[in-house]
Amino acid sequence: MLAPWAADLRDVRETHLGDHEGALVTGTAYGRMDGVRAAGWTVMTEQTLIDPRRMDVMWVLLAFVGTSLVTRMITRYIRHRSHRAGNSPAPVPARRQVIKDVRLAGIHVHHQVWGILLVLLVGLLAFGFSPEGTARSLLAAAFGIGAALALDEFAMWLHLDDVYWSAEGRKSISALMVAAAICAVVLVGANPLGIGDDTDGLATPWAAAIVLVNLALVAVCIWKGKLLLGLIGLFFPFLAFVGAWRLAKPESPWGKRRYAPGSAKLDRSRQRFGERYELRWRRVHDVLGGAPSISGDAIDAVPNEASPGESSV
Repeated sequence: MLAPWAADLRDVRETHLGDHEGALVTGTAYGRMDGVRAAGWTVMTEQTLIDPRRMDVMWVLLAFVGTSLVTRMITRYIRHRSHRAGNSPAPVPARRQVIKDVRLAGIHVHHQVWGILLVLLVGLLAFGFSPEGTARSLLAAAFGIGAALALDEFAMWLHLDDVYWSAEGRKSISALMVAAAICAVVLVGANPLGIGDDTDGLATPWAAAIVLVNLALVAVCIWKGKLLLGLIGLFFPFLAFVGAWRLAKPESPWGKRRYAPGSAKLDRSRQRFGERYELRWRRVHDVLGGAPSISGDAIDAVPNEASPGESSV
């Protein structure tokens, strides 16, 4: 004889697997499914939390955010210890330190190297073996880890210099934020440009026109200096429209070409995206990644921090 909660669980599973797939599970059924964790997780996941087709995106996002936070914690700790050791008469030998920079054959190997290698390995395994189930989820998490390690030093890609702790290094935090935002909107079900969606009988030319208009709005957003809003606008066209309609940043290509010196639009743009705007974003960047401690002049004077005879990768 089935226990009461088991009978209810069987009814829920029959509802889910039968002709009425997608039916909502009641709160009472949730309460009585606590005894069967695996089955309860399956029903809850498929019915109310995340589209099963996007579960791998969830693992990517969790691994990406977690790795980004841990990496910044480690690098800030290493910087703090380095500054403290510089003022200490007896610094701790490097061989006794558990958390430290990785050096191979005298070369400082930045963590972006490990991230790039991990992403390449994940891609090779995914294409070569097309894993499913747990193996696919593990690859998704590994991809998120590799992407976070690589993008955490995005500014170094861009400048081809060790600008990690300079003001230019804030671009790495912006890259992490953009990547996490895109991953999040994909997770919640947004589809860039409606790719693969059912157009509900909408004629193909009209669907193509809508896609082209959305792409044009995204391009205008980016041209106006609103990269994050433009990329998210791929998934939410209304945001692309808002970003394209509102003022451009004064230093953006749009602002330089279309806002004449002394014009009212240029004055409004400078007021909106002035020092207060920049200060707010700098504070966000510094909270997430740590405040810069190296000036641009110092970087130009000292190309890398490696000791004599060593090179930095």
